[in-house]
Amino acid sequence: MLNLHKDHKNLVLLAFTVFVVLSIGVAILPAYQMEEYEPIPGMKDLTEQEKRGLSLYVAEGCVACHTQQVRNIEMDKTWGERPSLASDYYYSKKRMDVWRQSPSLLGSERTGPDLTDIGNRQPSEDWHLLHLYNPRLVVEASVMPQYSWMFHKTDTSYVEVDDVTLPRSITKMEGSDVIVASQDALDLVVYLKSLQQFSFEDYDPPMDFIPALPKEENVTTGKTPQKSKGAGLYQSNCAACHQVTGRGVKGAFPPLAGSLIVNDNNPEMLIKIILMGYDAREEYGVMPALGDNLTDEEIKAITDHERSSWGNNAPEVSLEMITRLRDSVTNAKIQ
Repeated sequence: MLNLHKDHKNLVLLAFTVFVVLSIGVAILPAYQMEEYEPIPGMKDLTEQEKRGLSLYVAEGCVACHTQQVRNIEMDKTWGERPSLASDYYYSKKRMDVWRQSPSLLGSERTGPDLTDIGNRQPSEDWHLLHLYNPRLVVEASVMPQYSWMFHKTDTSYVEVDDVTLPRSITKMEGSDVIVASQDALDLVVYLKSLQQFSFEDYDPPMDFIPALPKEENVTTGKTPQKSKGAGLYQSNCAACHQVTGRGVKGAFPPLAGSLIVNDNNPEMLIKIILMGYDAREEYGVMPALGDNLTDEEIKAITDHERSSWGNNAPEVSLEMITRLRDSVTNAKIQ
C-alpha cells in the first residue's frame, strides 16, 4: 500500500498519471471525435484569400461580439433559414496540424448580429468596407469600433489601378483626398461575404452523385419494377441528404443503412417521419414533411427501397398502414 504522505516521489507520479489520463479523456479524445463528420455535398472549401480573411477575423477578435451559429429556436430564424449543423463548419474547423485545432468561431455573445448568413444579407463589398472603416456610416446606432487602421488616406493622383477606394460622397473627404482599403480589409471582407448558409432547396446534386437508375427487370431476376420505382423516388426526394449509399452525412443527416427505425418490423415510425417530418435530434438537420408531396403508393415504394437496400433486410410495408397513418395525421392536424 502506498504511503503517499511520506513517499513524495510516488505522490507526484500518481498525480501526473491522473493528469495525463484526464487530459486524454476530457480534452484530446473529444477533440478528435468532434472531427468525425463530413462536409455537406455541394459545399466548397475556403479559397486562399478567404482563409487569410478567416485568420484576420480571429486576430481582430470579431468572435468576441459576433456569433456564427443559428440555434433551433424561433428568435434565431432572423439569422438563417435553418439551424446550424456540425457539417456547416467542416471547412473552417479543419485541423491545422496534428498538434493544433483551428479556433472555434461559434461565439457566445451577440453584441453585434450573427454572421452565419451575412454574405447573403449584405452581399455588397462597398457596404462591408464602409462598415469596417466607420460602422456609423452605414448603421447609425452601431457600437462596433472602427477598424480604420485597415485603410489609409491618400490623394487621388496616387491611387493605383488595383486600389479599392471608398465612396467619397459617404466618407466626406475634402479636396482630392480618398480612402483606400488595405489588402487586409479586402481579405476580411471576402471572408465575410463567404459566410452564406448552404441551402438544400437550391442544391442540385451533380450527375456523378446520382448513379444510373437500375433497369426494370422481370421477377425471375429478383428486381421488380416497383423496386426500381422506389430507387428513383428515393434519389429524387432523399438522396441529396441521406446520400445514394444510405450513409447520410456525419454531423448533418443520419444514416439509413443499419438504422433501427428503418429496419424495425413495425414501420410506423418510419412512415410518420416521411409524412410529418422529424426534428427530435439536435445533432442532425430537420427532416421536412413529405406527406403533401408524395402519394401513399410513392411512400410505400420509398420505404420498401430503404428497408431492402444497403444491407437492410426488413419486410415490405403495407399500403393500408400508410393510408391509416396518413388519415390519423390529417385528423390530428384538424383537431
